[in-house]
Amino acid sequence: MNFTSKNQFVFEQNGCTLFIKREDELHPTVSGNKFRKLKYNLLQARALGHDTLLTFGGAYSNHIAATAAAGKLEGFKTVGVIRGEELGRDLKKTLAQNPTLAFAHSCGMEFHFVTRAEYKEKDELRFRESVKKTFNNPFIIPEGGTNALAIKGCEEILTTEDSQFDYISCPIGTAGTISGIINSAGKHQKVLGFPALKGDWVRDEVAQYVDSEQWEIIADYHCGGYAKVNRELITFINDFKDAYGIPLDPVYTGKMLFGLSDLMNRGYFPENSRILAIHTGGLQGISGMNTRLAKKGLPLIQ
Repeated sequence: MNFTSKNQFVFEQNGCTLFIKREDELHPTVSGNKFRKLKYNLLQARALGHDTLLTFGGAYSNHIAATAAAGKLEGFKTVGVIRGEELGRDLKKTLAQNPTLAFAHSCGMEFHFVTRAEYKEKDELRFRESVKKTFNNPFIIPEGGTNALAIKGCEEILTTEDSQFDYISCPIGTAGTISGIINSAGKHQKVLGFPALKGDWVRDEVAQYVDSEQWEIIADYHCGGYAKVNRELITFINDFKDAYGIPLDPVYTGKMLFGLSDLMNRGYFPENSRILAIHTGGLQGISGMNTRLAKKGLPLIQ
């Protein structure tokens, strides 16, 4: 798997220009930062002679879906350790109601459902040894895909063409993507990270992977926490697609663009700044989010 994404001009506002790097278009099923994170992990798995990939995630995880798809493309068996034992009690019903798991299942992924208490122990040696024994010594990829190999892949997001930009913006989940971007950004560039989760932990997480100090975490646009949305965000995502033809996911890229637009309106950026926002994909999660929004009587993401 080896592709290059394009930069798309979006708009000019308050003397600043915004472009989006369309990482979401890298591949139909393994797109965005998931493609980047998995690239070197799969090469390592093959080099070590593994035939099975095992990873972890929630019921609507982009990473679970991408790992299943990548495994199918590259000839690996895949296993997903899924948070929520109740989801495995009636798998047929779960697959009918959950498009993410249904897609992963269609790619051949085997599920191992665990309780939430067990899931918290997924990084413990005892847990890891247990799944290794159960699934015949698989190659283990962490939740969200972030490790040194993933960061190496994310360092390839920026190209020489991107040296023209003053600011690089990226949504943050497990901090792997932004760490790779910081490592490859030019000295004249500042990297802005927009966390999808609450909490200050992300600064320490990024700091352990990078040497540069040319970055900032902007934690004001998570809308209440991971996978939390509100009417204002949904309206922004739908209006953005109508205006520019670019779909945004509600968990990561949608929140980042919502934040960038607000910062541009408020004059955060110096005049004539050129900003590049990284679209990290995640669009497969929209259908699952819409199922939740419909139950709450909220508008759907178009």
